[in-house]
Amino acid sequence: MFLIDAHQDIAYNAVCFKRDYRVSALKKRQQEHESINGAATLGLPEALVGRVALVFATIFTAPRSKSTQPWSPVMYETAQQAYQQGMTQLDYYHRITDEDARLRLIRTASDLDAVLSTWESDKSIKERVQGLVLLMENADPILEPKQFEAWYEAGVRIVGPAWQASRYCGGTGAPGGLTQIGHELLDVMRSLNAILDLSHMAEQAYFEALDQYDGVIIASHSNPRHFCNTDRHLSDEMIRALAERDGVIGAVLYNKFLRGGWTVSDGKHSITLTTVVDVIDHICQVTGSAQHVGIGTDFDGGFGAEATPAEIDTIADLWLLKDALIQRGFGEDDVANILGGNMLRQLRKSLKG
Repeated sequence: MFLIDAHQDIAYNAVCFKRDYRVSALKKRQQEHESINGAATLGLPEALVGRVALVFATIFTAPRSKSTQPWSPVMYETAQQAYQQGMTQLDYYHRITDEDARLRLIRTASDLDAVLSTWESDKSIKERVQGLVLLMENADPILEPKQFEAWYEAGVRIVGPAWQASRYCGGTGAPGGLTQIGHELLDVMRSLNAILDLSHMAEQAYFEALDQYDGVIIASHSNPRHFCNTDRHLSDEMIRALAERDGVIGAVLYNKFLRGGWTVSDGKHSITLTTVVDVIDHICQVTGSAQHVGIGTDFDGGFGAEATPAEIDTIADLWLLKDALIQRGFGEDDVANILGGNMLRQLRKSLKG
């Protein structure tokens, strides 16, 4: 059994905070003392210990805002600036996977099989390789729909068209549907059998995309509105519609998204893995099975260890979710699917060769 984390902002951390993913999270904390992005939770050494075999690693850019944010270094005002920001992050992934044998960029089914073979029971931790699947969060770095072909050739296999509003559709805090080029982008993505990530898409755009896109879909990092009632998350109707298309939702382990109204002053220990299992169980109850939920931690995506559930200090502790699910009564097959099998199913449907 292994884990798939469907959302980590690895390159964002490298660009904004000079965090080398290959360095231990604990060592990063010693080096930084304090960070506006919070205490680091991500590091390849902890991920290998915690059996995180695959990560959907983002290329994240954000439209320019008047307020200062941790992600200010990846903000843009024009599509060309977004493109340059995206390329910088793409280059980072190419560099670390070229330089470090513990990492491999997943472009094909053969790449995937090669990575997973290192996680078989007869392999030691020193033999494990983590696969990175590139996910573009906010499609504005794609200069025009046809240009996604170049991004795909460079390794991007998943696209979330929105973060806030983009040139392609409405997004979090910005209601609206797909734009004309948004419809065109979905057509280009479908021609390449890329995965569509519905997270952050405004509700109108979400349903329009489901109507149009007959390819593979996920919501890499979204929680039910039942626990956090904002447009950032999914209503039960949205969850059911995604499940009807065999989609998978990645539960986010951010305390603010696990309980609406939570603040750091409430304390890390006010939320536990019990709440995470509540979120997972809700999705199972709404969809009628454990086939449509996975994990998309969003770790180090603007928050740190102080805003994760009590039991979680670094990504290594994500493995504790296994026992939490078993204690709730989930069977071994369902646990394996939630921790990785469901996202793996979607990934396999998408990859070629």
